[in-house]
Amino acid sequence: MAKATKKQALGRGLSALLKDPDHDIKSVEDKNADKLVGHIVELDLTSIEMNPFQPRTSFNEESLRELASSIKELGVIQPITVRKLEFNKYQLVSGERRYRASGLIGLETIPAYIRIANDQESLEMALVENIQRQDLDPIEIAISYQRLLDEINLTQEQLSDRIGKNRSTIANYLRLLKLDPIIQTGMRDGFVTMGHGRALINVENPQIQLDIYEKILEKSLSVRETEKLVRELNGEPKGKTTSKEKPLPQNLKKGVKEFSDYLGAKVDIKVAQKGKGKLIIPFTSEEDFNRIKKLIQGEN
Repeated sequence: MAKATKKQALGRGLSALLKDPDHDIKSVEDKNADKLVGHIVELDLTSIEMNPFQPRTSFNEESLRELASSIKELGVIQPITVRKLEFNKYQLVSGERRYRASGLIGLETIPAYIRIANDQESLEMALVENIQRQDLDPIEIAISYQRLLDEINLTQEQLSDRIGKNRSTIANYLRLLKLDPIIQTGMRDGFVTMGHGRALINVENPQIQLDIYEKILEKSLSVRETEKLVRELNGEPKGKTTSKEKPLPQNLKKGVKEFSDYLGAKVDIKVAQKGKGKLIIPFTSEEDFNRIKKLIQGEN
């Protein structure tokens, strides 16, 4: 308990420093700026505004109330992160649930880390922090990936390094954004999974996508059943092998999976009796084709 009191006292001391208009800290080069970096500061909730770059647009009210109850009993265990806009004015970078929950129980201050960042840095921090959360739906993740690519001007290789995810994983999420908005909403609401979405991406006609989506909901189709239905609608064989085909050896199955994971596309393979065969690599657009081409050529 003594440690908690000491930390809060330190935060209030720094908070007083920030409220001195004659020595306003605007950059990391300003006097006393080093006293803020890496320290927890108690900030007035009224001095903090929402982050317009926040990727998350919906918050579960029941979950917020539960968090508020926890904060009421234990306090804010993990400080929020803000960036300084001007004198005694800050913008939330991460921790919106903690901020909202604190407001629900009438707290006047909240512990925070202060960053000095421009709009682009703030957007990147908010997006990357948001991606690391465990409770995001696939569409939220895909939108965050796309914004990092478009608004921060990252390549998929750079994004892979920033967030610690394989390029194939990133590509699989991004492809979900090609689905009809109704299907995307269904995925966000938990009516269908990312596996269902990946199967539906292979259907080019938007109306047929929606027809299959309705069948998934009506008949509670599994991902495998959905994949089978998509193959049938696309005129692909129903799992039969021709007289020239033979069961795929285990090492080839493993290799095909590695190809699929690396390319971010469901690679297929056809093998004849004498061992000859071919790889089939699908693509959804010219952009997707160029992406796969770069991966095969080893380009970043």
